[in-house]
Amino acid sequence: MIEAKIVIYMNSALDARIIGESISPEIKKKIPNSKINITFHDEKIFLDIVSKNLSSLRAACNSYLRWINTANKVKNSI
Repeated sequence: MIEAKIVIYMNSALDARIIGESISPEIKKKIPNSKINITFHDEKIFLDIVSKNLSSLRAACNSYLRWINTANKVKNSI
């Protein structure tokens, strides 16, 4: 198993909570060969991904980072 731990710093604890909660439904969808856990505390979003191989890890990281980026752009446009 290969693991990635990503910490994303947001502008505020409220921003981290909004983004974390907005992408949490994506956690329920299975990404093949990967297990994902997302938490948020203070102004940080913690993304833990465990995959069976490097290709699956890369795909999961890319997907979640894109979802976080998209959610942040939507939040900033409101």
